[in-house]
Amino acid sequence: MIRVLVAGLGTMGRSHALAYHHDPAFQIVGLVNRSARDLPPELQAYPLFTDYAAALADLTPDLVCVATYSDSHADYACTAMEAGCHVFVEKPLATTVADARRVVETATRLNRKLVVGYILRHHPSWQRLIAEARDLGGPYVFRLNLNQQSTGPTWEVHKALMQTTPPIVDCGVHYVDVMCQITDAKPVEVRGMGLRLSDEIAPDMYNYGHFQVIFEDGSLGWYEAGWGPMMSDTAFFVKDVVSPRGAVSIRMPDTARSDDIDTHTQTATLRLHRAGLGHTDLNMEDEPGHQALCDREQAYVARAITENLDLTRHMTDAVQSLAICLAADESVRSGQPVKL
Repeated sequence: MIRVLVAGLGTMGRSHALAYHHDPAFQIVGLVNRSARDLPPELQAYPLFTDYAAALADLTPDLVCVATYSDSHADYACTAMEAGCHVFVEKPLATTVADARRVVETATRLNRKLVVGYILRHHPSWQRLIAEARDLGGPYVFRLNLNQQSTGPTWEVHKALMQTTPPIVDCGVHYVDVMCQITDAKPVEVRGMGLRLSDEIAPDMYNYGHFQVIFEDGSLGWYEAGWGPMMSDTAFFVKDVVSPRGAVSIRMPDTARSDDIDTHTQTATLRLHRAGLGHTDLNMEDEPGHQALCDREQAYVARAITENLDLTRHMTDAVQSLAICLAADESVRSGQPVKL
């Protein structure tokens, strides 16, 4: 049984903790959060700490789940690995490329398992989209976005996230990772633009942005993300991959809402279009929701540890997708394209 410490009890931390609670491969030995949280009944009996270092030293877990804010990911992950633990860390892996590489180097040097929270990698519908797109062949045009019309508590969470990380980085790593899995080509240039649409965030932060990434094989990627009460809920979820031979797209129902966390991973219908031959719709209604996806993701973490899976490509991909999104942020701030 894998003894696990969960650090951070926001939306993702609670979901991962519930996954550990229900999976017999794991035993939760403690939870860490800097402030008091209302926890689901299943989690209320576990020891709750406010000091991460003290919990790590007292509990000596086998695995640490890092689900804190982005600016602590690298340090928390490295500290856990130096203490002898494997690590699951939520995306983004770090807030700089140098820190991301430091985490990977630590995992490699100490022979620890490091899994990054790319939840779409465990979703059968997204796996199918990637396979169908690769079958079409490139070069590709990627048109992906995720805008969230957030109010109340969700807007408060988004504002807290934006103290360190803009939306195009926080959410963008997921979808850039999808682009990279499809094309397998090296990214060579990124061009980004962003706009601050609220006085409630820092003067040097923006809550809307989009960017383009150019790949070595000629593929072009576009990603857009915005957070806040002002965001439109029209065309908030665009997922298109186009090639010379056709396209594969996720088509959401008209009832889909941008503020529903399950909507961010659901696919509803996968449309396969082949140029000159028409299209086929695949009904994807029987698919996992957000919690079920977290369950699958942590089951993969258990396999990585117990079966000694080689995570070299997984870690390399995590650094690459983060580097692209951070280059987009650099381009937004400088007004210039960034070569990779």
